[in-house]
Amino acid sequence: MRREGTMQADRPRRASAMKNWRYIALHSVTAAAFIFLLQRYALSATLESALLWALTFGGCAAGLAYSQSNR
Repeated sequence: MRREGTMQADRPRRASAMKNWRYIALHSVTAAAFIFLLQRYALSATLESALLWALTFGGCAAGLAYSQSNR
């Protein structure tokens, strides 16, 4: 007797890899947008400063999401 779930273990897992990259990108963009809006409008920072912080936080969020997705 053969179960349907046993055949999936033999196939490559490319679909799950794409989900991980989408998750990382979404996490990064969300963190960057949040910190940009916070810096620019709530804290009245300059545009250059807000963009720099957004880039920094987006990169950190991408690194965190990448490390979590590989656990």
